Amino acid sequence: MDIAATFLELGAVLFTLGLLGHCATIVGISPIPFYLLGGLAFGHGGLFPLGASEEFIEVGAEIGVVLLLLTLGLEYTAQELIDGLRRQAPTGALDLTLNALPGVAAAFLLGWGPLAAVVLGGVTAISSSGIIAKVLTDLGRIGNRETPVVLSVLVLEDLAMAVYLPILTALLAHQTLAQGSVTLLVALAALVCVLVLALRYGRQVSRLVHNPNADPNSEILLLRLMGLALLVAGAAQQVRVSAAVGAFLVGIAVSGPVAEGAREVLTPLRDLFAAVFFVFFGLQTEPSEIPPVFLPALLLALAGVATKVFTGWWAARKAGIGTMGRYRAGAALVARGEFSIVIAGLAVVADVEPKLGAFAACYVLIMAIVGPLAARVVEPIVRKITRRSRRKTVTSLSA
Repeated sequence: MDIAATFLELGAVLFTLGLLGHCATIVGISPIPFYLLGGLAFGHGGLFPLGASEEFIEVGAEIGVVLLLLTLGLEYTAQELIDGLRRQAPTGALDLTLNALPGVAAAFLLGWGPLAAVVLGGVTAISSSGIIAKVLTDLGRIGNRETPVVLSVLVLEDLAMAVYLPILTALLAHQTLAQGSVTLLVALAALVCVLVLALRYGRQVSRLVHNPNADPNSEILLLRLMGLALLVAGAAQQVRVSAAVGAFLVGIAVSGPVAEGAREVLTPLRDLFAAVFFVFFGLQTEPSEIPPVFLPALLLALAGVATKVFTGWWAARKAGIGTMGRYRAGAALVARGEFSIVIAGLAVVADVEPKLGAFAACYVLIMAIVGPLAARVVEPIVRKITRRSRRKTVTSLSA
């Protein structure tokens, strides 16, 4: 390995990502589309193809997935997950079914096989918790009445992902029905054990990761939590369960002040490696493969906007939220991002379908841009439509 060449390439990639992130901040959208575009530029067939640092970036991408799911798990306690499942189970079932169907249908219409349909259904079903959380914060909607509904839907999607990923991993590995069933049972058993452990012994588990009285240094918290997450992720991979699921379960098991401190120290590290992950996905996609799939990806994106808006509207209506809040909830759920890329990335590595990576990248690019924009413009659009309908009503009554 040429260390000097690796450093030069890594430095150029990271500095470019910083510039792209700055551009995203100015425009007011998620940086994920910019990172994907950066990956396309640095990949094979791009403007500046990498060579020496690609292997390092691949390892960094795997760490990025672990950190994304670990920090997501830290957002929720086991009790919150269980309560959300009880309250919003019908909504979650509708959300996943309604939003997976366009992806499944698109795969068959494109002439791909059943395995590609399972992958694309997952890509279209899961919203981006990272993008949505950032959008809600930026727009000052964290305290809105519809926000708990949005978060409950996201929690249910995360729970579904904990079941879906082991199934997908088994399918991609071409396991037999018996092997796949064992993989799923192991994942479900791990999920149940972690929830029980977190509910009954949450404090003890958190102290195992970090004891503020004995270890006031945040460096110790970072090392222990990262070490535990990577150990569990590696163990999960050994039993053919997704490493992402293992990291997610570690995050759920840690709660209270330790979870808050962990989020604080992990956020910069997560952002760094998550950016590397998106770049790596872009590296695996040939830029010349994007134009042929753009139109079908755009049509699928339009279908995805419609299904997510309806899901959020229906969930908010069921919770007794007003008209404007229903549409805000629907628009907030539109964005797709990190999870869609994680799912597509697994399929790309398994070489399921040659065009799947480019199609998923194009779809996520569109949805990662449209999602934040939809959340911003939904209120003025709904107000404008409401005013027009009222004017028509007044005109018809006066006539």
